[in-house]
Amino acid sequence: MVQNQVCNNMPNNNQSSPILYKVFLQRIKYKLQDLTSRFPYRMFFLFFVLGIFLWGGLNFTLAQTNTIDFCISCHEMRNTVYQEYKQTIHYTNRTGVKAKCPDCHVPKEWHRMIFRKIMASQELFYALTGSIDTIDKFQKKRLILANKVWASLKASDSRECRNCHNFKSMNFSLQQSRSKNVHQLAQERKKTCIDCHKGIAHHLAEGVVAEKGGSDEDHEYYEQKKKACYLCHPDMPKPIEEDWGF
Repeated sequence: MVQNQVCNNMPNNNQSSPILYKVFLQRIKYKLQDLTSRFPYRMFFLFFVLGIFLWGGLNFTLAQTNTIDFCISCHEMRNTVYQEYKQTIHYTNRTGVKAKCPDCHVPKEWHRMIFRKIMASQELFYALTGSIDTIDKFQKKRLILANKVWASLKASDSRECRNCHNFKSMNFSLQQSRSKNVHQLAQERKKTCIDCHKGIAHHLAEGVVAEKGGSDEDHEYYEQKKKACYLCHPDMPKPIEEDWGF
C-alpha cells in the first residue's frame, strides 16, 4: 500500500522533463546575475564581443546565401532555370552589368530580406521531399511556381525590378517608339513591371503569353487615347497627311 502511494507521488518522465528544464534555466539566470553583479565590466565586455560575433555571423550567413553559387547548389535550380537565365541579357550583355538571383528574388531592405529568408525555408522541405527533383516534375509545376513569384512581384510593385529600372530615371526619347509609348501609358495606368515583362529571365510555362503591353485591355486603352497603330507596329501605315499649301 505504502509502495503504491510512493509510486503515485513520483512524477513520470513526461511531467519531470519540463520541471527539470525550468530548474536548469533558473540556475543559468541566477549564475549570470551573480557574475554580472560581481564583474560588471567584464560581463559587459563579454556580451559586447559576443554580440559582435553573432551579428557578424548573421550578416556573413546572409551574404553567403545571396550568391548564385548558393542558389544553384541544388540541382533543381542548376539544371532548369539557371540554364535558361544564362541565355538572357540579365546574365551577359555588352556593358557587363549582371543581375544575379538575389537581385531579382531577394529584397534589399534588411527586415524584408530576413522575412524572405524565413519564407525560403519551405523550399528546403520541397527539396528534401523531391517535389521538383526531375526536369519533368519541374515542368509540371512551372506555372504554379511562376504564379507565386509573379504574385509576389505584383504585390511589391515590382520592387526588385525597380532596383535597376525606374520610370523616373527613364529617358523616353532614347527608347524605341513602341517602348516609349507603352512605358508612358503604363505610368498613367499605375502598371508595374511584371504586368508586361513575364518570362524576362526564365522560360514561360506552356500556354502562357507575355503580353508586353499588347493585351486586348491595353489596345482598348490605346484606342481611348487615340494612339496611332504605327507607333507600336512599324509595319503599319502612317496616316496620310495632306499638304494644302496654307
